[in-house]
Amino acid sequence: MEIKKVFVVGSGLMGSGIAQVTAFAGYQVKMHDVDEERTAKGMEAIRSSLGKFLSKEKITQEQHDAALANLATTTDLKEASDCDLVVEAVFEDLEVKRQVFAQLDEICPPHTILATNTSAIPISSIAAATKRPDKVVGTHFFSPVPLMRLCEIIRGLQTSEETMDVAEKWAQSVGKETVRVLKDHAGFIANRLYLPMGMEAARMLEAGVATPEDIDKAMRLGYNLPMGPLELADMTGIDVLMNACLAIYNDTGDPKYYPPPLVRRMVAAGLLGRKTGRGYYDYSSGKQESYWKL
Repeated sequence: MEIKKVFVVGSGLMGSGIAQVTAFAGYQVKMHDVDEERTAKGMEAIRSSLGKFLSKEKITQEQHDAALANLATTTDLKEASDCDLVVEAVFEDLEVKRQVFAQLDEICPPHTILATNTSAIPISSIAAATKRPDKVVGTHFFSPVPLMRLCEIIRGLQTSEETMDVAEKWAQSVGKETVRVLKDHAGFIANRLYLPMGMEAARMLEAGVATPEDIDKAMRLGYNLPMGPLELADMTGIDVLMNACLAIYNDTGDPKYYPPPLVRRMVAAGLLGRKTGRGYYDYSSGKQESYWKL
């Protein structure tokens, strides 16, 4: 099966990033969201990102213009009816994703592969909302999509080998290196390993063991990580990580994934990281600055 037309559901940080790399790779892409204000923001993010690549001479003017020419936006989910691949990148909530997949299952032709960018929810739970579980697959990209090289290709209980192969070939064609997740375990590979570290860092902060700066510094220098766990949480979104942890906890019952009180209260207070101006660090000045008092 050959992928020519790709439909991306969701124009936020992940959806716009997936749309960008797919259009840059030469595919015809439609990016969907519930209203034109959101699709406009998504397109502006794509233009800004491509503009930065162009200004740094990492892409040519021709590549820049071709990528934008390959992109269109829509607020009508029914426009997925002629696409070969749909990539869902909506809010990390199982019921929301199931509703989207049930609609796509009715709209899309039988050959269409339905992929989810979920960061932690089991693929089979999403695929159960469709009559084509063999054509449902996980394609978990990492943020920011245009810069991060990894895409996890996740097999649901009924995902066919052909679907896995096509999804992996497509992900590689948009510039990603892939790993295969062969069993449908919540959290997959990367988040199953990272999230307990992120939650333990929050527990250490909550207990007054060390400041965010020293927790992150210890992991950067001691384990040669490019970013510490709290810095990374702020970049990703503390709410996103909390929801991912809850998805794994609900699937496995493993207590190491249950978000500690500090994380739950920060999310309730809107301290979500870079996107809200403050999380484990303060970004209101445009720089990452300390504000935590122990």
